Amino acid sequence: MREQNEFILADLIQIRAEQKPDLDVLTFEHYSLDGGQTPDEVRTYADLQKNGNALAAALIKKDMQKGDRFAIMMRNHPEFVEAMIAASITGCVFVPIDPRIKGSKLAYMLRDSGCRGIICADYTAAQVIAERENTPELNWILALETHEIGAESLSQLSGVECLNQVMAQPTDTVDIRDTQLSDPLQIIYTSGTTGDPKGIVGDNQRFGGTGMLGFIFNYQDDERPYTGLSFTHNNAQATALCPALMMGYRAVFSRRFTKTRLWEICRRYGCTSFSLLGGMATAVYSEPPKENDCDNPVRMIVSGGMPAAIWQAYEERFGVNIFEFYGASDGGGMAYKPVGLGPVGSFGKPMQGILMKILDDAGNECAPGEIGEICCRPDDGSDAQVEYFNKPDASRKKIKSGWNRSGDMGRSDEDGWLFFEYRKGGGIRHNGDFISAGFVEKVIAESKHIDDVFVYGVPAASGAPGESDVVAAIVPIDSTVFNAGELFAHCRTTMEPNFVPSYLQVVERIPKTASEKPQERILLELFSPQAAGVHTE
Repeated sequence: MREQNEFILADLIQIRAEQKPDLDVLTFEHYSLDGGQTPDEVRTYADLQKNGNALAAALIKKDMQKGDRFAIMMRNHPEFVEAMIAASITGCVFVPIDPRIKGSKLAYMLRDSGCRGIICADYTAAQVIAERENTPELNWILALETHEIGAESLSQLSGVECLNQVMAQPTDTVDIRDTQLSDPLQIIYTSGTTGDPKGIVGDNQRFGGTGMLGFIFNYQDDERPYTGLSFTHNNAQATALCPALMMGYRAVFSRRFTKTRLWEICRRYGCTSFSLLGGMATAVYSEPPKENDCDNPVRMIVSGGMPAAIWQAYEERFGVNIFEFYGASDGGGMAYKPVGLGPVGSFGKPMQGILMKILDDAGNECAPGEIGEICCRPDDGSDAQVEYFNKPDASRKKIKSGWNRSGDMGRSDEDGWLFFEYRKGGGIRHNGDFISAGFVEKVIAESKHIDDVFVYGVPAASGAPGESDVVAAIVPIDSTVFNAGELFAHCRTTMEPNFVPSYLQVVERIPKTASEKPQERILLELFSPQAAGVHTE
């Protein structure tokens, strides 16, 4: 008989279902897109065990073997978590995909990861079906029936099974397959800033260890974390989901982040902490002040990129403390600044067991105040490790002289506190996502009204450190009939929201060098939000 290990998700849920079967560990609050409140969906440990088992049985019926991959593509529904548990029971690997992704990027992720199937929602099923010809290994589609706005009727979709019906079927208890801590559990994709997205392989040890981050964040025994960030993002897993499953923190989730309802949700459910990334903090702060801003149960905000300019005012206005942290999806280490320690604006110092330094291109440590690349490695002298799925060359290139070179630029002060500055190589980070300029350019260039386009970033109006607003410099074929609204609409229907340009900058031509390289500095000199030819939605 195999020995249980709480760092194995399937074991963890089985153990907690025996210890605390009726604890309402996960609450999914739902505010429908048409403005109405729909009933909450609550999951106890016993519920998660039962439903995860039912889905695991369905995977086995589909001949999913240990190590086989399947995608999960939906908003924050309970079934997302239950699909994770089913993967752990069967020894399969789940691939979370942002439900907003569509077209060639979706097909690429499914092909690259070799997914044999996908668990999606009725509002994403059509996106998947549209790419069936481009994803030959995809053998099955299970879709959750939600009846949300924009959802397709599953009866009208060929080759799609209803997840609700599959999970309602009576099943015997499925034996947890023999699984090691070093076995993969998840492949989560990068944003693809410098090319095609790469799948970062996460094993059971890492996923289980994420559940212990509540200790790093100094969560209390009565913690009730909240997030509206997607489970497809490491942040939602690290700050809310995994710590809740491990420690029973009774987390609350929304299907999507809504700044106008943030404090209402926290008050209603007694949430004591939540997480913000990048420009989200400024977006929340920009809401008109209210007399009851301080009247909330939140003790702490777990932040990744709180602008120094509003940091202290934020704490005072809402009566909260800021816990700032920095982490990389590819295992590039973690640093944090505990509440009340260190200078405002710093993301802290590395966690125990990690060395994190600011290095120049030659690998030399930069002096305090000098900007270099944020790099990390284990403090035992061993080399850093990263595994991109089926990309051994890229995995090796990521590590230089034993250091994981993050691609993020930063600095340190005299006392060793670390600060993030910007993304190396001009990468554009917008609302926490690294934007692929090439992808945005491709979408805009496909418009029949555009002759040339170049995408770049300008410092975010939010003031969030390292954040940029997206500018698309465009040359219309006929400027007399060019319609900015139509181009924005085209972008909205063909790319994820964070990729949609903040500004369209209409120019007569894209300034270029003799080698046809666009000259960003000239466009920057011409740009301002109020300049003639600059459009916003």
